[in-house]
Amino acid sequence: MDRSLLPEGKGSAEIRAARRSVLEVHRRRQSPEDEPLVIFGDIAVPTGLQNADPCTARGCLWPKNNGRVVVPYRISDQYSRRERDVIEQGLRSFEAATCVSFRPQSRERDFLDIQSRDGCYSFVGRQGCVFHQIVQHEVLHALGFDHEQTRSDRDQHVRILLENVIPGMEHNFRKINTRNLDTPYDYNSVMHYGRFAFSRDREPTIVPIPDENVAIGRATEMSANDILRVNRLYTCSMYLVSFRFFFFPFL
Repeated sequence: MDRSLLPEGKGSAEIRAARRSVLEVHRRRQSPEDEPLVIFGDIAVPTGLQNADPCTARGCLWPKNNGRVVVPYRISDQYSRRERDVIEQGLRSFEAATCVSFRPQSRERDFLDIQSRDGCYSFVGRQGCVFHQIVQHEVLHALGFDHEQTRSDRDQHVRILLENVIPGMEHNFRKINTRNLDTPYDYNSVMHYGRFAFSRDREPTIVPIPDENVAIGRATEMSANDILRVNRLYTCSMYLVSFRFFFFPFL
């Protein structure tokens, strides 16, 4: 991955804010009727597609032509110039490592609509969510990926402590029948929530096993597995070869 695409000069306080933003902003929102249903914390689902796996429900793979997946996008003009730059850097990070690229929407009916609303959902959220890793997280949802801790094999890797979850937020920890694409469970995935996600008393809600001291929810960019999954899901053949030699040169 091109490290130059990462934001520069980000202090520790700003990094901590980015890690909390998806959960905290979602916790405050009241789900008004004119906004999409939100399940699993930050996945926005249009009315009529209220399914445990929104990607599967809408047949969400973007079309591929001449070896590339081109996703049209539109960024709301409510964002500042700095926020737009961060969003566009996040989009370009996919182009550097996968066969997925993005172009401004023109007349396409299906496109990635990046809006500034009351929560880190609908692919990218409001001001508090405009950080590199949050952009990548939400775009991965748009490409068809679920949260790591909802994986079908998650019980072998984490314990979910529902007794510590804010009442009414338990659905965010529901296990689903995911396509894992022959990749291991990844504590370092940008799609993994932290150990205090939706905690009601600052007690852990997600505990790694067998080593409970393993760090989770601290990713500042997509992991190698995140990238591999995109390339496998969209059959990015050339990028799968380059991925193999870049990350595992001695195998």
